[in-house]
Amino acid sequence: MSRSDVVRRLRKRRIGVLMGGWSSEREVSLRSGQRVLESLKRQGFTAVGIDITREFAAQVRKARIDMAFVILHGRPGEDGTIQGFLELQGIPYTGSGVAASAIGMDKLLTKMLFRQGGIPTPDYVFIAGDADCAATVVEAESKFGYPMIVKPRTEGSSVGVELIEGRRGAADQCCRVQRGFGDALIEPFISGREVTVGILGEQALPILELAPKRRRFYDYEAKYTRGETEFIVPAKLDRRTEGRVKELALAAHRLLGCRGFSRVDLILENGRRPLFLEVNTLPGLTDLSDLPAEAEAAGIGYDELVFRILAGALS
Repeated sequence: MSRSDVVRRLRKRRIGVLMGGWSSEREVSLRSGQRVLESLKRQGFTAVGIDITREFAAQVRKARIDMAFVILHGRPGEDGTIQGFLELQGIPYTGSGVAASAIGMDKLLTKMLFRQGGIPTPDYVFIAGDADCAATVVEAESKFGYPMIVKPRTEGSSVGVELIEGRRGAADQCCRVQRGFGDALIEPFISGREVTVGILGEQALPILELAPKRRRFYDYEAKYTRGETEFIVPAKLDRRTEGRVKELALAAHRLLGCRGFSRVDLILENGRRPLFLEVNTLPGLTDLSDLPAEAEAAGIGYDELVFRILAGALS
């Protein structure tokens, strides 16, 4: 199908930009959604913004949309819930389907698939929501020692992630994450270069290195506070490392069954050895987000990025 045919088909659709929701990432989603909505209107498409609440079924029906641009972060928009509803309504939508969304939101399932699929990933210890977290910390300490990272099983944007520097206070930190979020994972803190690879269609975009200026890792504040993180894109990697990272990032995207677009996050231990952390099936599209910066480095402007994501919903 030619580009003009795609544009013609899309201009016959009423597009709903699904944003907001009630997760801890609501504000980021609203920022992404507003920017996407402005882009769609700028490109001549008929688009409406829908700030998703717990009454989303009635909201979507009332909006009478023909297609959904989903830019919800966290649950229920990134875990397959909204995707399942849209499929039941027969409404085409952007991004990954139900299964890939649910797996991508679940760090434990993602790591299990990584191991099975030959994608290198850091070791970990799982903390169930009702487990003895102090005993789990002892297990993690004996397995890989300090420093460690504790993170919620099903949150994004580094929400709830804590760095554990040593034994003192370690159990308190882990128990705090467990109380706040339920299931969690403990991983060794990997000292290395934090990089991310955007996937658009079947194309790996230029690799972006994230260099927080005042923090030891890329936490929530580093992600969403202007000036806190330096973006180096394309990352300064040797050709062999660059090729290996892109190859594995695409493999991770396919392994989870993602479609349309995603962002794959990893650490380069010692600057060379890739250790994959997660696949974000609905990466942010704000003015500070990684994916638009990577697309820009590939010569793909913001409007074109939004267009390609939207067009992917037609197939």
